[in-house]
Amino acid sequence: MNKLVSFLKIIADETRLRILSLLLEQELCVCEICAVLAISQPKASRHLARMREAGFVKDVRQGQWVFYYANFDDEVQKEIMQTINNKRHYYLQLNQDLKNLALKAAEDSFCKRS
Repeated sequence: MNKLVSFLKIIADETRLRILSLLLEQELCVCEICAVLAISQPKASRHLARMREAGFVKDVRQGQWVFYYANFDDEVQKEIMQTINNKRHYYLQLNQDLKNLALKAAEDSFCKRS
């Protein structure tokens, strides 16, 4: 039960929900998250650290970059996030974030993966 409460507290924050929603789409580095969401690097890093500590985000180092991805061991949490993402068109900001992600990826301005 504690893990569910922790998860709900994490997604209760708009920025963390937006980041998790993006990370369900693909793994991203901090600079990519900042570019898509138009937030500062310290703000993104602070939220990523909190989600990593709670176990909902993992990271992998590739060269000079650290890429983050969503990590849900609990099926209920995974279903909640998938439901939110599947209904993203109801939420203007989440929908816009996905469009921004596609635009930034098309510009080929993302960090290079090995």
